Amino acid sequence: MSQHVALYRKHRPTSFAEVRDQDHIVSVLEGAIAKNTIPHALLFSGTRGTGKTTLARIFAHEIGVSDVDLYEIDAASNRGIDDIRELREAVHTLPYESEKKVYIIDEVHMLTKEAFNALLKTLEEPPAHVIFILATTEEEKLLDTILSRCQVFRMHSPSRRVLAQTVTDIAKKEGFELQKDAADLIAIAADGSFRDALGVTQKVIMASGDKIGDGDEVAAIIGAPKSAIIADLLDGLHDKDAQKALRAVGQVVADHGDMKLFVRLLLERVRAVMLVRNMPAKQEELLAAFSEKDREQLAGFATGEVSPLNSHTLMKLLAAAEGMGKTQLAHLPLEVAIVDICNA
Repeated sequence: MSQHVALYRKHRPTSFAEVRDQDHIVSVLEGAIAKNTIPHALLFSGTRGTGKTTLARIFAHEIGVSDVDLYEIDAASNRGIDDIRELREAVHTLPYESEKKVYIIDEVHMLTKEAFNALLKTLEEPPAHVIFILATTEEEKLLDTILSRCQVFRMHSPSRRVLAQTVTDIAKKEGFELQKDAADLIAIAADGSFRDALGVTQKVIMASGDKIGDGDEVAAIIGAPKSAIIADLLDGLHDKDAQKALRAVGQVVADHGDMKLFVRLLLERVRAVMLVRNMPAKQEELLAAFSEKDREQLAGFATGEVSPLNSHTLMKLLAAAEGMGKTQLAHLPLEVAIVDICNA
């Protein structure tokens, strides 16, 4: 039986041209290479799954460093002073094949204080043939003395649109079609992570009985409610039918669904209604990410009679979302908000 390669590894960018949503960094790196002004120490900072180590590898290869002269160190498991002392000794060895050798230190914030101090001197005066690329998800934990010795690049979390397009494109390469609502749901669930988005996409491809993935298939995999349940809740709020709206919440609880994701999807839709009502000329753009059935429902709420789906409702739902982490019953703040909205 052949072993499947994770999509995020199989379709990892291998050149600057393939890197998405990081133009502000790529353009600087390309300029530095063109002018031969390569920094001796760089720091890539950003949330998980944004492609920090991938971009570091691409940069190393773009400056002519071969795989044999590229070293990757996971600071989470090599965080002590002895590890850094070994590194300090190793950097003086000349490259095997390239003019430079590159050390990528991932999750560098995990180093101990003693290890940081040991690294500091090497970062300040590295051998001419060595370039350090540090990567971190928690830049605030790094010493100012480390930051001051690096050229710092802060990576954007990819937008929902970029994530949706990315998973759509990669699914197509795998001979699979992701419907628009499915791709958008994956993008929402991934919360700014390319790696998480592709992980969900792979599960959808594996679980699907055909070559097309729809929103409900994605929902079943990530614990999101089916679109019909969200539609029922919206109908309940619009009609001030607390019983119908509460039944929808109860269904999500019974299905052991992800309540935080449920509320996020609800907020997306109420926000869309509010914006379409106030910017009708942009209706097509504002509703583009939703399925045809959802677009029809949301447009009806926005263009019809005055609806409780307005900014005041949105604020109450936002308060409910914030309150979810403060109670053992995650659905309770939403239920309270529903009763308040329907009885207002």
